Amino acid sequence: MKKSILALLIFVSVSVSAFAAGWDGVKEHTLDNGLKVLLLEEHKAPVATFQIWYRVGSRNEKPGNTGMSHLLEHMMFKGAKKYGPKSFSQTVQKNGGNDNAFTSKDYTAYFETFSSDRIWLSLDIESDRMRGLLLDPKEFLSERDVVKEERRLNHEDDPESAMFEKMMEVSFLNHPYRIPTIGWMNDLTNMKVEDFKAYYDTYYIPNNATIVVVGDFDSEKMLPEIKKYFGGIPKGPEPPKMTVVEPEQKGERRLNLKKEAELPVVVAGYHVPDLEDEDSYPLAVLELILSGGKSSRLYKTLIYEKQIALYAGGDYSMVSTDPNMFYLYAGAMPGKPIDEVEKALYAEIDRFKVEPVAGKELTKAKNQIESSFIMGQDSNFNRAMLLGQYESVASWKLLDRYVDGIRKVTAEDVMKVAKRYFTEDNRTVGVLVPVKEEVKK
Repeated sequence: MKKSILALLIFVSVSVSAFAAGWDGVKEHTLDNGLKVLLLEEHKAPVATFQIWYRVGSRNEKPGNTGMSHLLEHMMFKGAKKYGPKSFSQTVQKNGGNDNAFTSKDYTAYFETFSSDRIWLSLDIESDRMRGLLLDPKEFLSERDVVKEERRLNHEDDPESAMFEKMMEVSFLNHPYRIPTIGWMNDLTNMKVEDFKAYYDTYYIPNNATIVVVGDFDSEKMLPEIKKYFGGIPKGPEPPKMTVVEPEQKGERRLNLKKEAELPVVVAGYHVPDLEDEDSYPLAVLELILSGGKSSRLYKTLIYEKQIALYAGGDYSMVSTDPNMFYLYAGAMPGKPIDEVEKALYAEIDRFKVEPVAGKELTKAKNQIESSFIMGQDSNFNRAMLLGQYESVASWKLLDRYVDGIRKVTAEDVMKVAKRYFTEDNRTVGVLVPVKEEVKK
């Protein structure tokens, strides 16, 4: 057993050194039009990933225009000047690649993965739709209906999703993190193609984007090609800055959502700092100890020992532009009162305030986080994802701090953040109350 542990520690140490060298290999460039380029060569396999990240998401939306970032992601596949309707994904697939996109509160990203000799296609495709999107009114209306149906199915008709959406509304009074990425139904219904085009023109510009390429390519050849395809796209006016600051919460907020559902659910959210704050590291460790798998405290206590919950966990949105939320949640076991489940959640979080985390438990959590972070970067896509995420919300160079930040976390650090952030006055609680038929006002 001791040999196995020693071997694991040696492996992790070697892996970290190799991984750190990998980040040192990132080559950063900024074109004259403001487009940021991050290149990382990795020649283990003849494939490469191309990603383009726009610094726009629901965080940038205002009341009345919510859902624009997500709908724009859909429209980016509906044709541009060179690659017309339906030809985008067909072109990618015919050349043996795959593609997709996603929208978050802080950014929108598009990506393709090709064999090394075909990665150049990404430059042609993405430069075409950066400024050449067609925005056909008929396609716009059709895709708007698709998104409205997606909202109905995945948000309004899903009781847990509906409750979480309401939780975000109540957790944030001013900050646009309260806006669901998919948007509000009324805003989607009233959205006009003219407003949509103005939004596209504001945010889909080279000086609001980052290109990330990771894989089997030659940087000395890739950079001139990127300049050829993207360098001629004019720099746009700087997009408006999002300056809203969420005021400090000074009292618990609660909501009950009555919805057709099988069992009650409770969610408790706490305001916590973002990626650049040093407290993010002990919060990440606390989250894993609290909810990281079947050996976590929540699972052992609520599910295995007390048998009052069907599931329980936590979530910490560490990689965000602004301070976000740390959530605890649990679904009640049939016949168990939800207030008992809620009290059990608080009891577990309060343990961190009065009992220092034991050495073995702390070391295990830090090793799991470290090894997961390292081994998760075995693919070009995952490494590109991290570069894009970090650069979009702060700076990719913060990746160099992550492993050391986790390693330095002490039991005292965990206790400190538990006392600082997990207070009743900083808490928003949502309870899903099952009803036989949905209550309509």
